[in-house]
Order: sequence, then structure tokens, then C-alpha cells
Amino acid sequence: MNPALLLNSLTLLTLMTLTIPIIMPFLIKNFKNTPLIITRTVKTAFLISLAPMTTFLYYGVESVTCHWNWKFIMNFKIPLSLKMDQYSMTFLPIALFVTWSILQFAMWYMASEPYMTKFFTYLLTFLIAMLLLTTANNMFLLFVGWEGVGIMSFLLIGWWQGRADANTAALQAVIYNRIGDIGLILSMAWLASTLNTWEIQQTIYPHQTPTLPLLGLILAAAGKSAQFGLHPWLPAAMEGPTPVSALLHSSTMVVAGIFLLIRMHPMLATNQTALTICLCLGALSTLFAATCALTQNDIKKIIAFSTSSQLGLMMVSIGLNLPQLAFLHISTHAFFKAMLFLCSGSIIHNLNGEQDIRKMGGLQKTLPVTTSCLTIGNLALMGTPFLAGFYSKDLIIENLNTSYLNSWALMLTLLATAFTATYSVRMTLLVQAGQTRTAPMTPMNENNPLITGPLTRLALGSITVGMLITSFIPPAKTPPMTMPIITKTAAIMVTILGIALALELPNMTHALTHPKPNSLMNFSSLLGYFNPLVHRLCSKTLLDKGQKIALHLIDPLWLKMVGPEGLASLQVATSKAITPMHTGLIKSYLGSFALSILVMILATH
Repeated sequence: MNPALLLNSLTLLTLMTLTIPIIMPFLIKNFKNTPLIITRTVKTAFLISLAPMTTFLYYGVESVTCHWNWKFIMNFKIPLSLKMDQYSMTFLPIALFVTWSILQFAMWYMASEPYMTKFFTYLLTFLIAMLLLTTANNMFLLFVGWEGVGIMSFLLIGWWQGRADANTAALQAVIYNRIGDIGLILSMAWLASTLNTWEIQQTIYPHQTPTLPLLGLILAAAGKSAQFGLHPWLPAAMEGPTPVSALLHSSTMVVAGIFLLIRMHPMLATNQTALTICLCLGALSTLFAATCALTQNDIKKIIAFSTSSQLGLMMVSIGLNLPQLAFLHISTHAFFKAMLFLCSGSIIHNLNGEQDIRKMGGLQKTLPVTTSCLTIGNLALMGTPFLAGFYSKDLIIENLNTSYLNSWALMLTLLATAFTATYSVRMTLLVQAGQTRTAPMTPMNENNPLITGPLTRLALGSITVGMLITSFIPPAKTPPMTMPIITKTAAIMVTILGIALALELPNMTHALTHPKPNSLMNFSSLLGYFNPLVHRLCSKTLLDKGQKIALHLIDPLWLKMVGPEGLASLQVATSKAITPMHTGLIKSYLGSFALSILVMILATH
């Protein structure tokens, strides 16, 4: 059988399987859609998706399949085409495996939810939109998936509509993403007008791509992947249910921006300005988010800022002209980030909704499986050798070390790597070590396969997936093997320094007097003063300017020049112009009378 045909058929079968729980209620009246059916559908789709991935690995074949052409104007057509290549074929089973684990966990976590089936349908639609984005070979289809994950994130973050914070967070997410969407639409308009196509493999510009459309793509990625400047929506999105946070941060939504840059990388590769912007933006984002995570006390906020930090690291690898390393980090990051969120959900549920890590402690004995998986996830996040995160994170930092680029980005990234170790160890110590600080009558029980099953599966993935991916799909570019020992071990050395800092931090809390707050200490806890400056100061400035324009420009213009005062002044001016004719002399009146008669005679003839 033709390998390309087999690849296409199996991939379409996987995607069609996912749509069954959404389509069947419309076709069959008595079809009862349940969370269990949706979970099993995703599990089945994952098992089917292993077949196209195996076909791709065995035959090494890539394929583009076109199903329908939309010709809405004469000289521009939009083929609905899908691309089966290394990125889509590797991401498909990873996304399905992670989502299956999250859905299974959500059956326990959301058990008391009245609209549970609706919630699961939303999560499934969220996944389908992301898979459409990753398999799209056309900017139009990619945009459909792009907007799909955007609107589903809005609905899911604001799922608990009675909470004002959840509604605000959902609005933040959708507004910040609209800013990014402007950039994507501008880039699509440039592609349509210049290259007359939206097919991704045809968008390789023959010369160096102009910077403006690439800036649009970077803006779109910065909005969706929460890079510095458009990042506040990501920690705010923690107001949604924990399964939503796990899915949002691991394999959907936030990696969509990085995936867009990976897909469009042939355009970026020839423009040094765009690559430098990606590198510097990523380095700044990874350090800023890691700095903010240092002093957070909400367990979900710490994990959310760690996601923003890792997304900055992916952006750094895009700036290094190594998109395959960014994709490798997306793949490994999905496992341990989903597991960290599920662990936090298990802890929060067992502590009756408590999210403050200062009120936890000693959970290693009462929640052994959850805390063990939390430790594995934090170790993988830190880049501990031979866990999943090590294979991608260490490789990115090695390539950054050996590239002819600015040392500023390298220093920020290494400092962020040290901070990653610090906040991960701090969270681990406060949550599961030391004396218990929880309420005395908190019933704890994790002996449920809906908790332990997903956690252990993701833990195994967090341990092995880096080795598996690099074994079967090695990176296209390998770093030079002749680097000095200090360069080779830079990442692990700064990680050890970060661990030492984390172990030193508890000693600072033993003093009887609290340290006086200063701007340096408050910078991290107040999130770099970003929210007060942007959300308060900018809004206030805009409202003040608008009020001044309305009062000092629009009202005087309308009232004095066009409105009543304008008409009155016009009448006065007209009367003054006519007044000199009324002199009281009879010859003036006879002259005007004669002139009028003369004009009438001439007009009639």
C-alpha cells in the first residue's frame, strides 16, 4: 500500500474519531453523550494516532492532502489542505495522550459539576481546534484553529460565571489575544497580496522577507504564547477549573503561538531582525516570569508563571534559528506541565480548596502518589539529567552558548534557569516537607484510579518521553561537540546554584522581625508593577484624554462653530454685511431698485 495514502487515511480517521461525541447528538436523537464516552473517544483516538506516527517513523514519508478548494474570488483560491509531517505526526499522539489523562482526572475533579457533559464537550472542542491548527497546511485553516482555541479558552476560563475574577480573567485572555490576532491578520493580508497564496509550503519568499509581516507573526505568537508585554492573561487564567489550566498550559492554546512560528519558520530564517527580536523577547519573557514565580504563594500561579518562563525558552530557540528544538521542548513540556497541574488539583481538592502553599506542608505522608508525581514534575521542569525536560532544555541552552549571538540573552536565560530551580524547590519544600500546616480535620483520600491513573501515566511520560523522541526523531542540527566543559555544564551549574538559593531562602524566615518591604522585594510579588501600570495607569490616561477631547474639542466645535452659537454668529455677520446699504438716502434705494429690475429683464431675455 502507498505509505502516503496510509498516512493520510489514518490521520483523518484519528481526527474523525474525535468528532463523534459532537456530531452524534445531532444525528441520533436518543444519543446520550456522557463524560465517560468523551474520555473513551479521546483514548481511542490516541491509540489510532499511534498508527500514523509509526507509519511516518517507519517510512519517513511526509504528505499534504487537499480535500476541497474554496474559490471565493477569481484569482485566489483557498484549498482545505492538511499537512502530515514530523511536527503534526509527533504532536498528534502527545496531545491526545495528555488530554486523555486530563479528561480522566476531570471526571473525579468536576464530579459535583451540574453541567459536566457540557464542560467535557468544551474540552474536546478545544482539543479539536488545536489539532486542526497543527495539521493545517493553509493559513485559513490555521486561523480557524487559532480562533477556535481562543474562543474555547474564553468559555472555559470563565466556566464558573458566578465568580467575578473568573469573568475578568476570561476577558483578559480574549482581549490580549485580540491584540495578537491583529498581527496575524496583517501577515495573512500581506501573504495574500504579495504571494497570492495562503498555502504554507508556498509562503517561502524568494528574497529576504520584509520585517513588517514577520513582526505581525511575532505579535500574534506573543499574544497567544504570553510573551512579555502580553503575558498578564496567563497567570490570571488560573481562575478557571484546574483541568482547564492543565489542558491550556500543556498541549493547547499557549503553544499555538510558538507552533505558528515553527510552521512559518522558512520566512523567519532569512530575516536577522526578526530572529533577534524573537531571541531578546524570549530571554526577557523567561526571566521576567521566573522572577515573578519566586515570591508567589498560590500553587497554580507558580506553575502558570513557570509555563510563561518555558514559553520564553521556546521563543529563544526560535530566535536561534532552531525551530525543531522549540518543538522538542513543546513535546516534553506537555507531559510534566499537565502532571504538575493535575497534582496541584489533587492537593487543592483534598485541602478543601486551599491554594496557598504556606498553609500546606507535610503532605508527603498523606498524599504519597500526588506528592511523588509533583516532585518528578518539578525535577523535569528544572532540567534534571535524563528526565524529559533535560533533553530539550539543556540542548537549547547549549546551542545558545555556542551561537554567535548577544551575551545579554544568554545571561538572562541562565539566570531564569537558576530561578526555575529556586521556585520549583521552594514549592516542593513548602507543599510536602516539614510540619503540616493544614486544617486539623481535612479528610484526604487519593486512592481513586481516576487520580492515580492519569498521574502515574504522565509521570512515566515525564521520565521517558525526552529519550524516546530524541531516539526516534533526532534534532536536524546537532551542536558542536568541541565545546569547553564549563559551556557544556553551564545549565546544570546554574540549576545547582538555584537549588542552593532555594535551600537558603527558608533560613531567612527564622528571624523574629519581618524585613522592611522595599522596591526590590516588591518587584517580584507585585509582578513587576506591570498590572498597575498597564491596567490602571493606561486606562486612566486614556479616559482622561478622552474626557479632555470631549470637553475641550468636540463640545466647543459642535456648540460654538456649528451649533446654536455658530448660527447666531453667522446671522450677526450677515446682518452686518447687509447694514451698510441702509443709509436712509433715497438715491441708494432707487439705485438698488433699478439694479434689481435690470437683472430681472436680463434674466427673462
